[in-house]
Amino acid sequence: MRKLIVTNLVSVDGCHEGPGGDFMTMPLDPGFDAHNLESLLASSTLLVGANTFRLFRDFWPPVAADENAPEVEREISRINAVIEKVVVSDALTEEQTGAYRDTTTLVRREQARARVAELKRGEGKNIIVFGSRTLWNDLFAAGLVDEFHLVLGPGVVGGGTPAFDGGTSTRLRLLGTKTHEGSDVVVVRYAVTGHM
Repeated sequence: MRKLIVTNLVSVDGCHEGPGGDFMTMPLDPGFDAHNLESLLASSTLLVGANTFRLFRDFWPPVAADENAPEVEREISRINAVIEKVVVSDALTEEQTGAYRDTTTLVRREQARARVAELKRGEGKNIIVFGSRTLWNDLFAAGLVDEFHLVLGPGVVGGGTPAFDGGTSTRLRLLGTKTHEGSDVVVVRYAVTGHM
């Protein structure tokens, strides 16, 4: 059984993005990319919603060839190019998957829970979710999320979109914490133990 792991940057005040939906106001430092690379290396499927997919599609493909980019970003770009991607969207078309067309499967929203349950029963490494707050909150409500790897960013954004939508309550068990050298980010890993 494969694990579905949600990993997201969260500000100290619990936000998934800053005021006005601006992700770039979030407290980022190099530890965020280091964690994301580790997560990708431990996974064989990337599960995202349409908005996150568009961001990835538009940003990551050219980074691998950019000699001025940090090596961690170049490696993320290389992995993103080849990892299996499952995108939950009612609007995206195959033509809109761009450079990721050969490695991307589109799943309609009404089929998402069944498709994710099927993926979890399959072979392979972890299924990782980046961003995609609407998607993972729905999967969480359905009992399909196994772990949260919350990347606690060193800052308070003073408003914005809460990471959790408030529709589900559950018990979590601490699996561990991790920091990266030269970073103020703390990764807190929890197992989902059961809905309350």
